[in-house]
Amino acid sequence: MSTAHASFGFPLRVYWEDTDAGGIVFYANYLKFMERGRTEWLRTLGFHQQLLREQLGGMFVVSETAVKYHRPARLDDALWVTARVQDAGRVSLTMAQQVLLRHAEQPETLLAEGTIRIGWVDASTLKPGRIPAAILEKLQS
Repeated sequence: MSTAHASFGFPLRVYWEDTDAGGIVFYANYLKFMERGRTEWLRTLGFHQQLLREQLGGMFVVSETAVKYHRPARLDDALWVTARVQDAGRVSLTMAQQVLLRHAEQPETLLAEGTIRIGWVDASTLKPGRIPAAILEKLQS
């Protein structure tokens, strides 16, 4: 089922630990930034990942990623990470995400964009399962 929900945004700052020796964000760290954006998006919907695991016995795991890099982020840059449900099914979601450079008085600059597929699994066995109805309902509202 396709969905057209608004995009969620989350601010981040680039620290030393995110960069290489030249002060440029290491490419794999964009996936970490996107993970933080998805986690905070779930929080705003009332779903805390540890509680999902404890109360429902399941969790989301990444099953597929595709990232396109446009421009580098650098040490101390202020970033804006977005997360939007692109497609929702019974066992997985495809998220569209962007990492943008925030500017004080001009439009944001696209640094990286990607699609991340996350699936619901049983936390103890890691076997795929259906996303609980309460979560899907919240995603569709």
